[in-house]
Amino acid sequence: MIELREKNGSAVFVVKAQPRSSRSRVCGLYNGGLKVSLKAAPVDDAANRECCELFSKLFHIPPSRVHILSGQSSRTKTVMVEGISSEAAALILEPFV
Repeated sequence: MIELREKNGSAVFVVKAQPRSSRSRVCGLYNGGLKVSLKAAPVDDAANRECCELFSKLFHIPPSRVHILSGQSSRTKTVMVEGISSEAAALILEPFV
């Protein structure tokens, strides 16, 4: 099960990113968080931007409402989705768990 927290009305969860993949997608559960494959290389913040875009499409919100709280230069990141409660995020992420 994914460990979702709520911070100021926004869902917060851990993501394990795998850059330089053949396509960008959510792979499934990994260590209490989500594992994502990202097509972008981890250069010039490209993988972080792609990670935010992937979750913005998944949650149907603008990319500006998805933030990486920690792990900008790491494969393990903490992601916050603004305006989405942890309960709503759990329902959206349920098919990937």
